Amino acid sequence: MISGDPGALLDHAAAGSRRALARLITLVERGGDDARSVGRLTYPRGGEAYTLGITGAPGAGKSTITDRLVGHVRSMGTEVAVLAVDPSSPFSGGAILGDRVRMQGHAGDPGVFIRSMATRGHLGGLALATPEAIRVLDACNFPLVVVETVGVGQVEVEVAGWADTTVVVVNPRWGDAVQANKAGLLEVADVLVVNKADRPGAAEAERDLRTMLDMNLDPGPWRPPVVRTVATTGEGVDELWDAVAAHRAFLGDSGLLAARRARRLDDEVRAIVLHRLAARAEGRLSGPRYEQVSADLAARRTDPWSAAEALLGPSA
Repeated sequence: MISGDPGALLDHAAAGSRRALARLITLVERGGDDARSVGRLTYPRGGEAYTLGITGAPGAGKSTITDRLVGHVRSMGTEVAVLAVDPSSPFSGGAILGDRVRMQGHAGDPGVFIRSMATRGHLGGLALATPEAIRVLDACNFPLVVVETVGVGQVEVEVAGWADTTVVVVNPRWGDAVQANKAGLLEVADVLVVNKADRPGAAEAERDLRTMLDMNLDPGPWRPPVVRTVATTGEGVDELWDAVAAHRAFLGDSGLLAARRARRLDDEVRAIVLHRLAARAEGRLSGPRYEQVSADLAARRTDPWSAAEALLGPSA
């Protein structure tokens, strides 16, 4: 029987216990004091794992691409962990089923760990839970962590931003690349993939992506390559991995990897502070004091700004 203490769980997980590892990520998902304890324990023991984000429109084939990439990485003898992030589901079970069906070929491989995540009430949601879960996997000696998001939206863009290299997947359907651009995904893309490239419209989708890249007024030192894949057959997966490896080498050689990680940590601290302050503010919007201020406001004995100052205090 494994103790539920975060420190004991981390020791067991680092020694190879998948059950302990799953329990640690559950603690992270739930948030609260236990999640903070896990974060304090894992941070000093991490910093080595490389994170690969895979995002794009629903139905683009992200899970199939992830499955193929996992197989490719495992063929090189590298262990890999996969976090399938689903911001739409209040329970992790709904996402687990789909992702594990697609990746069932790796179910018996001890070098692969697959876990789905949902918000579950964590303070700050997945934007805070995801980096904590990545650090758990990092501390448990996984050299590569793949983070796959389910849909396209602000949460997915934020989650993709936690990766060292972000792959954005689109389909050859007309307008798919345009929608990815509107969602802000091209801003975080390090590698672009036109999946299902055996279907009509693949060349047009690639052209649209390259045109959008050409229109970028601040392109930076790295231009995202565009790779065509047919994930169902594995076509193009080797080229995709080569593009990821090239971006990783570029980040390392230029010193941008350390800078990118430092910026993410700064963003995470800011997010934690903002969410905790928001929680404290929410606590002042109830109770006798709030009811009195609300009554004064309704009777026009005070104004909204003065009411807010009365609730927050003079230092607000």
